[in-house]
Amino acid sequence: MTQPSFPHLFSPLTVGGLTLKNRILSTGHMTLMVDDGKPSEQLALYHEARAAGGAGLIITEAAAVHPSTAPMHITAFRDECIPGYRRIAEACHAHGCPVFGQLGHGGRQTYGSGDGSLAVAYAPSALPGERFHVMPRAMSERDIADTIACYGAAAQRMKRAGLDGVEILASHAALPAQFLNPRTNLRSDAYGGGFENRLRFLRQVIEEVRHRVGADWVVGVRISGSEMEHDGLEIDAVVEACAALDGDGALDFLDVIAGSMAGLGGSVYVVPPMFVETGHAAPFSAAVKARVSIPVFVAGRINQPQIGEAILARGEADMCGMTRAMICDPEMAAKAEAGRVGDIRACIGCNQACIGHMQAAYPISCIQYPESGRERAYGTRIPAPRARKVLVAGGGPAGMKAAAVAAERGHEVTLYEAGPRLGGQALLAQLLPGRAEFGGIVTNLAHELELAGARVVTDVRVTRDLVEREAPDAVVVATGATPWRPPIAGADQGHVVDAWQVLLGEANVGASVVVADWRCDWVGLGIAEKLALDGCRVRLCVNGTMAGQTIQQYMRDAWVGRLHKLGVEIIPYARLFGVDADSVYLQHTTSGEAIVCAGVDTLVTALGHEAASGLERALEGFAGEVHCIGDCLSPRSAEEAVLEGLKVATAL
Repeated sequence: MTQPSFPHLFSPLTVGGLTLKNRILSTGHMTLMVDDGKPSEQLALYHEARAAGGAGLIITEAAAVHPSTAPMHITAFRDECIPGYRRIAEACHAHGCPVFGQLGHGGRQTYGSGDGSLAVAYAPSALPGERFHVMPRAMSERDIADTIACYGAAAQRMKRAGLDGVEILASHAALPAQFLNPRTNLRSDAYGGGFENRLRFLRQVIEEVRHRVGADWVVGVRISGSEMEHDGLEIDAVVEACAALDGDGALDFLDVIAGSMAGLGGSVYVVPPMFVETGHAAPFSAAVKARVSIPVFVAGRINQPQIGEAILARGEADMCGMTRAMICDPEMAAKAEAGRVGDIRACIGCNQACIGHMQAAYPISCIQYPESGRERAYGTRIPAPRARKVLVAGGGPAGMKAAAVAAERGHEVTLYEAGPRLGGQALLAQLLPGRAEFGGIVTNLAHELELAGARVVTDVRVTRDLVEREAPDAVVVATGATPWRPPIAGADQGHVVDAWQVLLGEANVGASVVVADWRCDWVGLGIAEKLALDGCRVRLCVNGTMAGQTIQQYMRDAWVGRLHKLGVEIIPYARLFGVDADSVYLQHTTSGEAIVCAGVDTLVTALGHEAASGLERALEGFAGEVHCIGDCLSPRSAEEAVLEGLKVATAL
């Protein structure tokens, strides 16, 4: 069989005076691996894993150039950042991978301070920001001059640290883009009005950076080809700006992305989830590339080498940002170059542990590969001191990860799955609208089992007798969970089904439906969308402040928008109380008042899950080692299941 070939992806690229070994880029992305504003050792280990895995270039996350921007950033306005950057540079250079820093200022996209109080936000004009609900202070010309000088000083610190270049962040409606956009820049001085005036701030930032770092250091700009927002920059204006900057001769590259941090519509495209088309920003980079002479990078859901190769082959860009692809599989580049495409653990765009962690103020990771961000503890697979016989009960994500890692470490592992297929609840999750890609977690973990040499037995339910016969040294119980079906007043009069029955086609759902959603996650949103697409009138009643309250913001916001288009009525603060033949009764969770939904044919419950703990109870008193992981320990999500599988297998 002929191995896949990626001649464009693995050809060298010259950027400024630097030659990159391939066209695979880890773009600047927030990790929260920052120690008091300094790049941490954890961050160095994180980037080193991608460098060791074959990345051609790494751009570190946006660093604050000035004290007036967001507090979670690396503070590049202090010399204290230099040792941490140096550690990153040295770690990545050891694997032949250059590193660029990234210079950022959010302008009115500022959402707090170090002590929980609201910071003063600075912007070209005093216009309110829709997403963070900030009314900024219009910058004086002195503020502008001070900020421009800080960009240059921050770049100089990065050069002193041994980085190879710098990228100025003008994407996602950051401060330079706010100056460029006539809808957010209403100034009447030298920095507002016509195109040249609005471009002046970014031009002067570039000039200052170039002056500070010299002609031989790489300098580029990242910009959104379209901010995808109601008042955002669009491609025609962006192309004109890029052409003008290219003509100035001070830049070495342009990095094109899409989306905006300014509003809920555009922010979905900052880290686009699985229902956004792969490679969706390539038309924007192609439009820029047609007008400039310098290399053009692109990023945005390029999660497989085949997609990157096609973009490069079509001439739409010169380099591809594949950031989440390498969060999910740090060795993606090396595997692609070696022709081992089938061994790549493909990112499924779930956004749960990467941007989801960051927005919850935790260091980023990956639900499929929780080793990411935890390189110190789990980055190197350590062989077991002695091989043991391990029995894993349950072939969902928890059991699959535990079996794969345990076998990889040298244990004799057998995984038993009660059903005919591996995957557990992931097989249901992939049936929700726009969530088919979630099934990739099953494909990826099954391949890891195969590579590790674990034995898999399906259609066999583990019992105490089976365990006694097999006599393993350790049993890992990963039997999952089932829908929680609490008693519901009047259920004998109404038509009540649960989400699993709907997804499996086991329920005859009427034309008017109420979805009672306790968990406020993907299930309620997805069931509501599925039934609306089927033509039902749907009311989604959530026991929380909003639909999707517990899931990552970009995923939630886009999903709520889709439901709005479909006419789904969302009722928040709603606790399920009871049902009768044609009505569902709920209680407002704060006032205690009744909420009545009349004219209902079917109540669909999405009330969470109940741990399947039968095997755990059956093994009480068993002489061997027993570990419970995933939903049978406590019903949660695939993220916790896979992480616990990793942890228990590492400890065996």
